[in-house]
Amino acid sequence: MVSLSTTFVVLAALCWGLSGGIGGILTGQGWDPVVVSFYRGAIGFLFVLVWLALHPRGSGLASRRLWFWSVIAGVGVAGNFAFYFVSIAEGSVAVAATLMYCAPVFVYLVSFTLKLERPTLFKWVAIALVMLGVVLLTGIYEIGAGEVTPLAAGAGLLSGLSYAVFIFGFKYAAPHGSPQAILVIAFAVLAAILIGLADADQTVAVLQTSSWPLFVVLGVVGAGLSFIFYIVGLKHTAPAVASVVAMVEPVTASLFGVVVLNESLAALQIFGMGLILITVTALSVYSSAKSKPLAPQPRVE
Repeated sequence: MVSLSTTFVVLAALCWGLSGGIGGILTGQGWDPVVVSFYRGAIGFLFVLVWLALHPRGSGLASRRLWFWSVIAGVGVAGNFAFYFVSIAEGSVAVAATLMYCAPVFVYLVSFTLKLERPTLFKWVAIALVMLGVVLLTGIYEIGAGEVTPLAAGAGLLSGLSYAVFIFGFKYAAPHGSPQAILVIAFAVLAAILIGLADADQTVAVLQTSSWPLFVVLGVVGAGLSFIFYIVGLKHTAPAVASVVAMVEPVTASLFGVVVLNESLAALQIFGMGLILITVTALSVYSSAKSKPLAPQPRVE
């Protein structure tokens, strides 16, 4: 059972990694990143709605606290999806995926501010190393350098910050209802936000374009099956194992960008990427080993 559960978590991370590559293809074809994000979330909403209909017991939909925190989670996942694809459109899949993987750092900084987590030397060193990795990955130390524009870097970091908001929303909603109920509300909020921000003409044009199968695959892989795999798999998977497995996502996304989209990274960028991935994973494992872990989770992007 444990082995099967870990396999489900791996599949979820793999799906999220592939979704970054598919998003890169769509934005490369000229599709608005917000439109791509909307369809990803809307299709995901259909999946979790069916999941809730099949398993309605203990949904907690009568709880005001469930709704409040689920709405917060929805705002977070909307920002996560949108900023992630903006970063991909303006930069590369590898850079966007790695910057989004910095989400646990934002979780810790917010936790320090709200006094939910006690700062330690290890945590501050880890945060400093991640910041160094970001500097190396984005190349901001060189004036006018590189293919990573300020917009691409900023959007990538905002996608991580938005994911941190999702983590907090989901964490505080969980005691009041089922995961599928939380995700139904969160994805409904996502759809409501992004449909208002998306280009109306492009949103309609998706239904008639030859690229519509890619949108469907993105929604199914990136927000439908992946969430179900992850929630089911996490039931019998230790947080430390899930944290290590999470590296499958940025690695998959980066390989997709290099192999399929012909993206490239300089040596210092690769070093910065490795520094971020290893440090964040170590931080997650360290957190899960404590009695009250604030365990960062695999991406939802």
